[in-house]
Amino acid sequence: MPLTPNATTEPCPQSYSEIIDVRSPAEYAEDHLPGAINMPVLNDQERATVGTLYKQVSAFAARKQGAALVAQNLSHHLSHHFADKPKGYHPLIYCWRGGQRSRSMALVLTQVGWQTTLLEGGYKTYRAHVRAQLEQLPSQFSYRLLCGLTGTAKTELLQRLSQAQVQVLDLEGLANHRGSLLGAAETSGQPSQKQFESDLLITLQGFDPACPVWIEAESNKIGERFVPQALWLQMKEASCIEVEVPISARVEWLLTQYAHFTRNPCLLKDKLNYLQRSYSKVQLQHWYELIDRELWSELVGSLLDIHYDPAYRRSMGRHHANIRQHYELADLSVNSLQQLVETLATTSSRLK
Repeated sequence: MPLTPNATTEPCPQSYSEIIDVRSPAEYAEDHLPGAINMPVLNDQERATVGTLYKQVSAFAARKQGAALVAQNLSHHLSHHFADKPKGYHPLIYCWRGGQRSRSMALVLTQVGWQTTLLEGGYKTYRAHVRAQLEQLPSQFSYRLLCGLTGTAKTELLQRLSQAQVQVLDLEGLANHRGSLLGAAETSGQPSQKQFESDLLITLQGFDPACPVWIEAESNKIGERFVPQALWLQMKEASCIEVEVPISARVEWLLTQYAHFTRNPCLLKDKLNYLQRSYSKVQLQHWYELIDRELWSELVGSLLDIHYDPAYRRSMGRHHANIRQHYELADLSVNSLQQLVETLATTSSRLK
């Protein structure tokens, strides 16, 4: 009797030797099962070639060419990655929808003698699981929203809370974006929406429902990534703790956090160009002149007063009006931040 792979519909395995994603590198980069490694049976160009044959010639021609390419790639994987795997090696293998790509690898590995399991439905099964979990899991936690105008060191406070063993959901960190016009990361782009949701689910699954989860007050869009609806609804109902800091301290803080713009004035001007629909040419020209003259403190103060603070107050009024406590800081020194963190960590469990 020929050996056949096992099959499972469980997308969150715990006991496999490896999880192997046989999709193309581009598919893998968009999102993948947690911990999966990429071992494509067709790379991006090969997949495109087979797809073109399917559309322009015939399904038979596409399968014939695809089989030859898959055989070559499987031979490479067997000679390299699988060469030293022991007899007890047990991988989970998946592709886009549990079709020919994953089965081709699974059949070969099974014939070698390894116990091999296929994820039925492939990556689409996993995505359905993620969507379902993100509809249910957020309601299991209570949340504390850290609020405050731009430049009140909310991200720093959340990082210090996390270091103090307080549960923190860093949405900006997961989205790789600070959530504002100037918030894009310096060196890397945002993850895909799917990867953002996968990482969010992993984070939520690590939390204890008996303890509150701290989040920065955000809109439902961070850069180009959307907060799942179920979590967003919980955030809108959560208790807000507002931090107030003098504008001079906020300006000083922002100049340290966004120093890359002072080193690249052209980039800063490009970013401010996105405000053309909201402000007059006279106002934009004034900001450009401050940049040219390197009057950074005056520029930041003006942007806060005219753009950021009004926008933040409007957003808070629409989405996060449940402010329960205020904390005023004279400055954003290490001592001030740490004292507030200790206070928040002590009192957070008493906020209902």
